[in-house]
This record gives sequence, structure tokens and C-alpha cells, in this order.
Amino acid sequence: MTIYKRYCRETFGPDGRLTDFDITYPESFNFAYDVVDVYAKEEPDKRALVWCDTEGRERILSFGELSRLSNKCANVLSESGIGRYDKVLVALKKHYEYWIVVLALHKLGAVMIPVTHMLTAKDYTYRIASTEIKGFICTPDGDVSDRILEAVRSAGISPCLWTVRQSKPGFEDLTAAVKAAPEAFARRETSAHDPLLLYFTSGTSGLPKGVIHNHIYPLAHIVTAKYWHLAEDNGLHFTVAETGWAKSSWGKLYGQWLVGSAVMVFDFDNFDPKMMIHVINKYKVTTFCAPPTVYRYLVRSGIPEMPSLKHATTAGEVLHPEVFRLFREKTGLLLCEGYGQTESALLTAFFPHDDITPGSMGFPSPLYKIALLGSDCKPVKPGETGEVCIIPKREGEYPPGLFCAYLDNDELFREVWRGGVYHTGDSATVDEAGRYWFGGRFDDIIKTGGYRVGPYEIENVLMEHPAVVECSVVGVPDKLRGQAIKAYIVLKEGVAPGRELEKEIKDLTNARLSDYKWIRLIEFVDEMPKTVSGKIRKAEQRKS
Repeated sequence: MTIYKRYCRETFGPDGRLTDFDITYPESFNFAYDVVDVYAKEEPDKRALVWCDTEGRERILSFGELSRLSNKCANVLSESGIGRYDKVLVALKKHYEYWIVVLALHKLGAVMIPVTHMLTAKDYTYRIASTEIKGFICTPDGDVSDRILEAVRSAGISPCLWTVRQSKPGFEDLTAAVKAAPEAFARRETSAHDPLLLYFTSGTSGLPKGVIHNHIYPLAHIVTAKYWHLAEDNGLHFTVAETGWAKSSWGKLYGQWLVGSAVMVFDFDNFDPKMMIHVINKYKVTTFCAPPTVYRYLVRSGIPEMPSLKHATTAGEVLHPEVFRLFREKTGLLLCEGYGQTESALLTAFFPHDDITPGSMGFPSPLYKIALLGSDCKPVKPGETGEVCIIPKREGEYPPGLFCAYLDNDELFREVWRGGVYHTGDSATVDEAGRYWFGGRFDDIIKTGGYRVGPYEIENVLMEHPAVVECSVVGVPDKLRGQAIKAYIVLKEGVAPGRELEKEIKDLTNARLSDYKWIRLIEFVDEMPKTVSGKIRKAEQRKS
């Protein structure tokens, strides 16, 4: 049984290609009640979650079990005063309890704020002070609870504090409380337009922004799961993502369950390619999604047979063509790239029947009307750089799955929605076939000698050099050109920086680029400045 067809209208072309996709829903739609509890009623034993960790522990949960456990959890949270519109921070890593907590908060109509456990006390303080939270649920691992206590004291508030699996000083044991709670929980009133999730962006160019999604957001990920991940009914989908980031909602929850697929969760701290392959093969994962970095490690480690795997996808950064080639060579699978934002669902990707080309972010999703617009808000020609923008399909219609507000920043919301069009702030080009090619954040676009250059094309070529492990290209002030193109490079272990190597890298890279895209400066560094989510802070590099 799949539920997704109850909430959408699909239009297909003569070749079977999805050409249009619209979401339909009742005004009271709530994912926990209308998807998970419906599965629990109609097919209670259907597998929903397969969880394991690096210590060999395992937990497999059905929809029936998730429904009961989320009811019990909702009763515990409700008893502590958590209700509709209340904000609750959640830092549960990849613990299976996260999925129980998500559903419980949805049933209460509360606003969940997923965050990573890697944040500092200062980071937590910023988020707590920004949101007026009523509760915080966290992992007991390490000193996470200590950092949260420090942040709560610094903010001068007294929210309800819980850990899972064990008690910690200042925190209640949520697992023990859930075990003792009653199973019955009557449906609470919620609206499809109520706030559901609040994600903080990575903060690559400034302080993290609070992005608010409503209860319609889960339905927008039907396209993500069904037509990009190719998740299938009774299959097992594995997305590599920590629950503190929006990618988790893309690949570890909403769309996959809507199309009937179970979700694979591997709870680990330190990435081990061989262990990940073991998990894929042991549990017979059918579809897989990970950032290009993971595929680079898999390729370097040597990829053994993965007979159960039918489809693989990637997003988060530009995929190197050599990784695409080697992965295909080893598995027979084409890596399908996709693109979107914390503020949106999937915007572009390679879908069934598309001509897959490595390095491209694919074609526009049928869920949205997408265009590349210039500074005059008019469509650019193929090959020209424009801004990725979302245009409402119909007058007065708000694109489903797109965020409904920035936290306490109406001015910024109006700015990104100027002219009746949502401006992503991301640059791209489109080729004659209609494929989109990512150029970077508009802040990252380099203006040199009268030309506009996106850093990703240059970085892709730089990564071809065997000595280069990581690189970042930015524009720096230059009296002659306006900006000169500079590359920051992390070298392979054991390789020493020097003028000869610098010249070699420049010669190799520049020979493959148009002269206006040539690298003028190189700086070898030990590491890149990064956000907690691992994104390079190019703004810092431009200043240095």
C-alpha cells in the first residue's frame, strides 16, 4: 500500500515522463495522523524504520509500533505543557528515537527545531535566544547536555529538558517516561498551514537564518522520493544525513514513507566506507543518496558488489565527473544529481527518462515553475548566468513545499519574494537541452575583467590534479580586473607546497579553462574555514 496518490495529481507525457505534479490536501492535513497513523490502521506490520549502529545494535520498527510510541511520547510532552505552536529544539543525532519524537511533536502541533549535536554552547544560545523554546530533547552522548545547560543558563530561560536512553544532570529521561505513558492519544486540532519545522541555514555568508515550513512541506517530498530517489513500496531507502539538517527530511522521513518505502538509518559518528557498504548489503538497501564526498570515499576505498542497490542519487555539492565514471564502472548505476535549499523541496534533478550528465544539477522539478532570471528579472539565454527563481504556477498560488517565513525577519522574506518571484540567491546556467548547471551563490560569483565566473567549474577542474584533496575558488580585489581568481588548496598528505607545484597546478587547470577563468593566485592551506554542516565559508576567504 502507498499513500502518496491520495495527496497529488500526476500528469505524464506519451513516453511516461512526469510532466506536471500538483499537491492536494485537506485543510487539516497532518503527516503523523494522516500518513503514519493511517498505515498503522490499514497495514500495521508494514516496515517503516530499520536502525542500526556501530556497536551492532539494531531496531526495526513498523508503522504500528511508531504510531503507538509516538502517541506515548506525545502524552509525555503534553503532560509537560508542550502544545500547538510551542517550539522544541531536537538534537538526537541519528538515534531511532528521533523519528518517534518527530511524530509526537507533529501530533501536538508543536514546532520542531532540528539541530546538530555538534553545535557549541554559543551556537545553542543563539538558537535558543532566537526562538523562545519551550523544550529541548537531546542525545546523552558526550558533553552535548552540558553545552545545552550552559546555553540555557546563558539565555536566562528554563525550558523542559530531556535526554533519551538515560538521565543526565538537569535532564529527564524521555525513554523511561515514554515507556510508562499511556498509548491512547486523541487527535489534536492542527492546520496544514500551521508551522511545522524550523531549520537554521548553514550560515555560509552570515548568521544562520531560521527557515519555517508548514505541514504541507512533507507532501512536497513525494517528488523527491518517488521520482528522484526512486524509492519504492516495500523497498529500503538510505540517505546519509544527520537529523539536524534539512537533508534528513528530504531522505529519511516524509517522501519515503508516503511512497511506502522503509527508511534505513545507520547511527555513526565517524564515517567508515567499508562499514557503510556492509550496512547496505546486510539490510539489502534498494535506493541510496549521499553527498559527493561520500561517493569519493567509496570510490577510493574500492566498491565491492552491492547487489540489492537499484538507484543512487547525490546532492549538496557538485559531483566530480571522475567519481561519476568510477561509480558507474563499479556498480553499473548512474549517479543522479539533485538541487534544492533549506527553504525548499527538490528544485532540479535528473528524473526517469532524463539524459543524465555528470556535473549538471538536472532539469526543473514538475512540482515547480522554475526560471533563470537576469538582474532585469527577464529570462537569460542558454549559456548565460542567471539566478534560479521559482514562479508561482498559477496567479495567487503559493508554491507548495516552499518555506512560509524567515524567523523574525519579514524584511528578508519580502526581499527574496520581490516581484512576485522567489529568488534563491543561487546562480546557474542552462544549456540548449534544458539542463541546469550550478554556478554558486550569487555572493560567490566572481566578476573579473567584465566577465561573471562561477567558482564550481574551476574547482571541478582543480580536483583533477592528484595532489589536490580539497579546494575553494573565490574572487579577490584586483586593480586591473576588478577581481582576480584565487584558489585555496588543501594538498594530499605527504605532498609539500611550493612554487613548482603551484605552477604545475595553474598550468594544468588553466589549459582547460577559457582565459578569463584562469587562476591567478594560489594559496596552500592546511584546512578550510567551514560551517558546522561542513560548507566552506567563502566569505571569510574573500576577506583574507
